[in-house]
Amino acid sequence: MNPHAWLEIVLYQPEIPPNTGNVIRLCANTGAGLHLVEPLGFAWDDRRLRRAGLDYHEFATVVRHPSWTDCRASLAGRRFFAFSTKGQPGSFAATRFQPGDVLVFGPETRGLPESILAEFSPAQLLRLPMRAGQRSLNLSNSCAVAVFEAWRQLGYPEGA
Repeated sequence: MNPHAWLEIVLYQPEIPPNTGNVIRLCANTGAGLHLVEPLGFAWDDRRLRRAGLDYHEFATVVRHPSWTDCRASLAGRRFFAFSTKGQPGSFAATRFQPGDVLVFGPETRGLPESILAEFSPAQLLRLPMRAGQRSLNLSNSCAVAVFEAWRQLGYPEGA
């Protein structure tokens, strides 16, 4: 874990390499830490992952965890928020982020499993606003929206 990260992002079993590469780039540019919960849906050396992350890998702190339990334990003592279409409308806008918060996102094709969602109170289960009838946003876009809102609320720590 990056002890200097103002925010931590968790991707639970990500499946699409370019999305993870984009989130690596997001973390490098914002100073957020990134945690990947295995199994990953791709090889860590996948060229699509590298291409999406460009040369930002060296500027991002990425930690891989063998399980959700290990990830959760490594971030103990922090506030966790899960992002899901199962969150209540307005929940994202009502949330006031704090330094050290952990934002959890599920895999692209199925979202977070019910067993993990059950660990979050309704106030910790956030839904990004979308037009009625739409299913979901792209994973890396969802991460960017959430990170930039948290960063804005906190006054862009370490931002230029």
